[in-house]
Amino acid sequence: MFRIALILGLLSAVGPFAIDMYLPAMPQITDDLATTAGGTQQTLTAFFLAFGLAQLVYGPWADQAGRKLPIYTGLTIFVLATVGCALAPTIELLVAFRFLQGLGGSVVMVVPRAVIRDMHTGPQATKLMAMVMLVISISPMLAPLAGSAVTAVAGWRGIFGVLGLAALISLILTATALRETLPPERRVRVNLRSLLRGTRTLLTDPTFMGLTFIGGFGMASFFAFLASASFVYVDQFGLTPTGFSLAFAVNAVGFFSASQLAGPLGERMGTARVIRLGITGFVLFATATLALVAAGYGSLPVLIAGLLLGNAGLGLVIPTTMVMALDPHGEIAGLASSLGGTLQMLAGGIMIAVSGLFFDGTALPMMAVIAGCAWAAGLLTLAVLPRLSRQVA
Repeated sequence: MFRIALILGLLSAVGPFAIDMYLPAMPQITDDLATTAGGTQQTLTAFFLAFGLAQLVYGPWADQAGRKLPIYTGLTIFVLATVGCALAPTIELLVAFRFLQGLGGSVVMVVPRAVIRDMHTGPQATKLMAMVMLVISISPMLAPLAGSAVTAVAGWRGIFGVLGLAALISLILTATALRETLPPERRVRVNLRSLLRGTRTLLTDPTFMGLTFIGGFGMASFFAFLASASFVYVDQFGLTPTGFSLAFAVNAVGFFSASQLAGPLGERMGTARVIRLGITGFVLFATATLALVAAGYGSLPVLIAGLLLGNAGLGLVIPTTMVMALDPHGEIAGLASSLGGTLQMLAGGIMIAVSGLFFDGTALPMMAVIAGCAWAAGLLTLAVLPRLSRQVA
């Protein structure tokens, strides 16, 4: 299990690296391309929107053609778009190439989840998902530091050279170390009728939709943090790019530490109780941190501690909701993975756009959006958990 988790984790980390390596350089990009903080944030919005929308294609395609061909195609698009990002002379072109980069990179969000569903269900799938999350979660610790180092030596454009190399390595891993988990006899021929039928099944499944958006609002809160954190930490608190990277890494510790407990706790407590526990912590700490910031006590240590503890709740919620949403839909796991991922990424992109409307360079609007996402996820949990408990009973 560890070997496949490492491979899937490295593949899945390409997308997060394309976000996290980039964060320390956002203020520098703003100056270099003569734009505003909002203009630079649009490069993240474009990436997330494309990252979400393209999953609608990769999921059904992976159900029809197997898991590996879509990976080859998506990563090739990612590499070509990354070259365009490195050479972009204006913010408008950078936004456009980031959109293309998201179109290619989204494949590594969809297909690894479908591979996990091919191999396991229930707590075993949660364990594997949590191990993949462990590899992915190293990204928020290492990627900003790597981005700071690359920026110091080669400027922000050098970051895209490193991302292109990482994608090429992922292509080689796919070809040499990842076996095909969907044999021809289990593949589903995709046509408009079957696609619409499967989509209707998923969209009308209250449990699937509820679990998807519980995880989606959790991810959206993190996306809002990604879009604002570099400006808050650097401009409001005066951190250097390296200092920001270290603070950002601390915020990720809570998530990846808790995610490793999701599988064992699910076996002991049941998945519904794990989700309830994680959401309760997320809501409490996000709300408390917002209250402290609004009252004028939002120092850097308070902000870091509040986000660390809130993200620990998300570490229990996100891998568990991902697995439980797919469990009843094994025959259309690729479509379910892609639709769920699309809905979650669109929620994240919308939250970035919303936070950008009110962002003033301080922590208050950022924490307001995060707390709003926490409450939305909490209310959905109250509606979904009774149904989930009945299904797994």
